[in-house]
Amino acid sequence: MLKDFKAFIMRGNVVDMAVGIIIGAAFGAIVTSLVRDVIMPPIGLALRKIDFANLHQVIKQGSPSGPYDTLAAAQTAGAVTLNYGMFINTIITFLILAAVVFFFIVRPIAQMSARQKAAQPAAAPTTKECPFCLSPVNIKATRCPNCTSQLQAK
Repeated sequence: MLKDFKAFIMRGNVVDMAVGIIIGAAFGAIVTSLVRDVIMPPIGLALRKIDFANLHQVIKQGSPSGPYDTLAAAQTAGAVTLNYGMFINTIITFLILAAVVFFFIVRPIAQMSARQKAAQPAAAPTTKECPFCLSPVNIKATRCPNCTSQLQAK
């Protein structure tokens, strides 16, 4: 049983998938840091020094009751908050990840497969059209299965 498990784990697809997941998680952390530490601070500064990470709405006051200056202060007090600023950061992170995946993975692979498909010769036709009823007929047929007309052999 252990031998079968080892053979399963060492198959190419499983190892490739594991490497992809690890690289994807690391890349996600990089993009999250990019959004949180590089992109959002200038946007917040341009929008009157708004810190998106601290944008929240208190749903239920904690002890002591607010107003709370930061999200961390509200959470420390035990307040229940709606963290819409973090949601905005997450949406921007997702959009950047989606754009990177599309432009650097999906699009190049689609272009490469289109080039390979264009380089392949066209397959020989397997059907012909019946001149009497215009229905598709196998290329080797001598009689149309729909109208039973006699066809010329090619």
